Amino acid sequence: MKQSTTVDIAAPPERVWEVLADVERWSEWTETVTWVRRLDEGPLRSGSRAKINQPKIPETEYVVTELEPGQSFTWVATGPGITTTARHTVESLPGGGSRVRLAVEQGGLVGSVMARFYHGLTDRYLATEAAGLKARCEGDR
Repeated sequence: MKQSTTVDIAAPPERVWEVLADVERWSEWTETVTWVRRLDEGPLRSGSRAKINQPKIPETEYVVTELEPGQSFTWVATGPGITTTARHTVESLPGGGSRVRLAVEQGGLVGSVMARFYHGLTDRYLATEAAGLKARCEGDR
């Protein structure tokens, strides 16, 4: 099951990317993340690993599988019967703003069941994350 949200942000894509790619600071701008710990050093890149703790969701380790600097990254978490894929995309808007798309997909036998169980929570988390990112990039947080 795929779920996503899109938000327009009155900030340049470079600023949005700076905030989005600094995953260890996500808890500063969204209440849906308790903490993120990178398991490697340096800038976010393909192969980077991070553990994420979120309210109401088991602690999860993600691995970056795709990254286009300044534009997008995808990371994937796997477990017995479940694959969670999260995509984060930033695009430029006319006039200097940005459009961000946050998407989550649950796959696998357990993932299909969990996606139905967590559907409402995932929608709320995506909306909260989009609003927090917008506020942080526009200078409100």
